[in-house]
Amino acid sequence: MTQHSFQPASGFPTVRMRRLRHHPLVRDLVRESTLTTNDLILPLFVVPGRGIKKEIGSMPGNHQLSVDRLVDEVGGAIDIGIRAFIFFGIPTHKDAIGSSALEDDGIVQGALRALRETFKDKALLITDECFCEYTDHGHCGPLSEQGGRRDVDNDQTLPKLAQQCVSHARAGADVVAPSGMMDGMVQAIRTGLDEAGFSHVPIMSYAAKYASGFYGPFRDAAESPPQFGDRAGYQMDPANGDEAMREVALDLSEGADIIMVKPAMAYMDIIRRVKERFEVPVAAYNVSGEFAMVKAAAAKGWIDERRVAMEILTGIKRAGADMILTYFARDAAKWLK
Repeated sequence: MTQHSFQPASGFPTVRMRRLRHHPLVRDLVRESTLTTNDLILPLFVVPGRGIKKEIGSMPGNHQLSVDRLVDEVGGAIDIGIRAFIFFGIPTHKDAIGSSALEDDGIVQGALRALRETFKDKALLITDECFCEYTDHGHCGPLSEQGGRRDVDNDQTLPKLAQQCVSHARAGADVVAPSGMMDGMVQAIRTGLDEAGFSHVPIMSYAAKYASGFYGPFRDAAESPPQFGDRAGYQMDPANGDEAMREVALDLSEGADIIMVKPAMAYMDIIRRVKERFEVPVAAYNVSGEFAMVKAAAAKGWIDERRVAMEILTGIKRAGADMILTYFARDAAKWLK
C-alpha cells in the first residue's frame, strides 16, 4: 500500500488548533509527553562522619550527607515517589591515583550497604564511576606525561574503573555509571563485572558528556575541581554532534545498556538524535548549573520556579530522554502529586 504524508484538506477556519487547547481535560488527553516520578533519578553526595547534613551553597536544598543522614534522605524521597538514586562520594583522603575509590570499605561502598540493608529493593542504587572526587589533582584518573603535558592516562585508568565498579556491585549497586569519558571504559567495566559474577548489573554510560560550563556547582558539591588545566582533553567539544553519535555507537558496541547525555538543556538535539538513531534507553543529566540558574533567578523573583523547572524537565522528556538525573527530583515529585 502506498504511504502518503498527511495533508490537511484546508486551513482556517475549518481547522482550528485551539479546539484541542480550550478544555483542560482535552489538553490532558492529547498531551504527547508526560513526566512522572518514575522518570526521575536523584543525585546525592555522601561524606564521612555521622550526623552531617551540610548545605551546598551553590545548590540550594542539596547537601553533603553522612551515611546515617543519607539513609534518612533516601527514605524521605521514597515516601514522595522517587525510587532511583545516583551517589557521589567525597572520601576522607585523596591521592594521585584515587586509591580510596577502590577500598571495599570506602565511602560509597559503606553507603550502599547501609541503603541496601534499610530499603532492600525499594530503591534503585546507581553509582557514579570516576576518580575526580578521589584524586588530589581533581582529574578523572592517574596522570602521565603525554606530548609534553600532564594528562589522564586512559589505559592505566581502565582496570581501576573495572575494579571500582566490581567493588560497588559487591556492596549492593544495582547500576554502575562510568562518567570519565575514557576510551574503552565500557568494555573494561563489562569484562570486569562479568568475570566477577555481576553479568546482571547494567552499565549506564556517560557516553556523550560535554566539556561544559554548567558543572561549576557540582564541583563545589563533590569537592573535585581540577587543580590544573581542564577536562576538555577527554570530555566532548560542545560544538560537536556527529562525534557524540560515534561515542554512543562505540559504547553500545562495548556493552552499554543505557546511554547518557550530559548536560541536558543545551544538548536536547543530541538527546533526540541518540534516541532516534539507536532506539535504546536514554538518560539525560539536568546538571548543577542548570539547576542553580533556575534557583537563583527564582530567588530574585524573576521567574516562577515551579513552572520553569517543570517546563525544562518536560522538554528533556519530550526530546527523547527515558530518565532524567536532576536536583529538582524532590521538588518535581511533590509538584507532580
